[in-house]
Amino acid sequence: MHPQAAKSRLALGTVQFGLPYGIANCDGQVPQAEAARIIACGREHGLDTLDTATAYGESERRLGEIGVGDWRVVSKLPPLPEDCRDVHAWVEHSARSSLERLRTPLLYGLLVHRCANLASARGAELYTALQALKQRGLVRRIGASVYGPEELEAVAHFSLDLVQAPFSIVDRRLATSGWLTRLKAGGTEVHTRSVFLQGLLLLASEARPAQFARWQQLWDAWERWLAVSGCTRTQACLGFALRYPQIDRVVIGVDNVAQLTTAVSAALPLPEEPPPELSCVDPELIEPSRWRLH
Repeated sequence: MHPQAAKSRLALGTVQFGLPYGIANCDGQVPQAEAARIIACGREHGLDTLDTATAYGESERRLGEIGVGDWRVVSKLPPLPEDCRDVHAWVEHSARSSLERLRTPLLYGLLVHRCANLASARGAELYTALQALKQRGLVRRIGASVYGPEELEAVAHFSLDLVQAPFSIVDRRLATSGWLTRLKAGGTEVHTRSVFLQGLLLLASEARPAQFARWQQLWDAWERWLAVSGCTRTQACLGFALRYPQIDRVVIGVDNVAQLTTAVSAALPLPEEPPPELSCVDPELIEPSRWRLH
C-alpha cells in the first residue's frame, strides 16, 4: 500500500464501468481489463470505498467478476415502481440482486437513488424496509443520494446513516446551506460526488463545449485563479472538497489507471478557500441532468 494514501478519503465511482459516462469521456465504457487494473490501483493507494448502483448498467456485475469483497461497497436502489404493491419485498429483492451481482454478502451502504421516493407517501414504508435490511446484517448503512439541499429538507425527519450529494468548487450548496454541518452533527457519513462536474472542470478552455459560453465570466475567473494559485485543475477540484473535514469520502470516476494515479497524487486539501466568484447556483450549470449535449 502507498504509505501516503493509507487513509485516502477518495472513493472510486464506477458508473464508467457500466456505461459510457461524463462530458470529458472520449473512450466510452471502461473495458473490463482496465476496470480490474483501476480497482487494483485504488487498493494499492489506500482507497477502500466503491460507489455503484443498479442503474449503472453492468457496473455491479463487472465489479463482482473482478472481486471486491475487501472493499466497502455503496450501491443504490432503482426508482420505486409506481405499481409496487409490496415495498418491503421489492427492497429486499433489489438488495439481494445487487449482492448477487457483486458477489458479496454485505453492502457497506444502500442508498435510495431517487430521493423523491423517500419523500413520497410511501417513504416511511421504504425507510422501514431499509432498516430491516440493516437489522438483518445485509447492509451496514442506509441513506439517500440527493441532488441538492432542498431534497435533504424533504427527508429530514428520517435518520440517515449515509448521504451522497454533489459538491464542487462551482457547486457549494451543501456547505452554504448549512446542511454539511447539520449532517455531521447528526452523525451522518457524508460522501460527495461531481467534484469535477462530470469532467467539465477538467477541460481546457478551448475544449469546453460552446453551450457553456453563457458562464464565460465564471470560466475567466476560474482560469485566472488557476494561474495565480499554481494548481492543476485536478488539484483545485479535489483540494477544494478535501478542505472540508466533514466530508468522509470524495467520489471520483476515472476512465483509466493514469487518471486515478493523477487524482491520488493531487488529493491534498487546498491551503486557502477559492474565491466566491467561482461558485454558482444556476441549476442549468450545476445540474448536469439539465445539460443539452449534442
